[in-house]
Amino acid sequence: MTSAAKAKLEVLADPDALARRVADWLLAVALAKSGSFAIALSGGSTPRRLYELLASPAYREKFPWSRAHWFWGDERFVPHDDPLSNYRMVREAMLSHAPIPAANIHPVPTEGLGPEAAAIAYESELKAFYGADRLDPARPLFDVILLGLGPDGHTASLFPDTAVLAERERWVAAVVGAKAEARITLTYPALQSSAHGAFLIAGREKQAIFARLRRGDESLPAAHLRPTGDLIWFADQAAASAEVRSFD
Repeated sequence: MTSAAKAKLEVLADPDALARRVADWLLAVALAKSGSFAIALSGGSTPRRLYELLASPAYREKFPWSRAHWFWGDERFVPHDDPLSNYRMVREAMLSHAPIPAANIHPVPTEGLGPEAAAIAYESELKAFYGADRLDPARPLFDVILLGLGPDGHTASLFPDTAVLAERERWVAAVVGAKAEARITLTYPALQSSAHGAFLIAGREKQAIFARLRRGDESLPAAHLRPTGDLIWFADQAAASAEVRSFD
């Protein structure tokens, strides 16, 4: 597993350059893989530009949409048409503009059931896609996981001082009480079962927490994310320290 100490860092000039670099990287990774390609998406504002780029003509005509499967690393427990919905954001930015088979889109269920039932249902869907009830380190669940970094060091909906941080058996869990709305999140075992883990970090407001992550601050949930494969931090110059050389 790849720890923060062994993560690769790429610093880009600004959020747009970051999105373009990650789009190029993701396209290359997808084309290099034969067969189905599974991606766990991140919510929030930083990756939206990436999703818009993937659906633009330059990438839409090259990406292997027919064999790519789209999952979510976490979701707010709100209807899919709610402004807070991560699914809605991705749908507006990418899903509705790209030739993606409906069967390849795997949103977290958030309607007609409670948070715990939603977590169980999503875990069942992941297991059906994976074809097994136990994760094999030699066969990652995801080819790519896209991750964000919260101001408190959370990633997905793995918040500090919550019980889900200790979960090692379940793949999906409900997080109730940490935020105003309940969350459904992939747990460490599921998030770490990935050939490539990529954090997208942008904005000066992330500079202090990103510095702590790079130092390996074990109090941050994001610092415990150790993918089976490689780990890359894509950051813009505002989020990274001044002494780090920019790639764009």
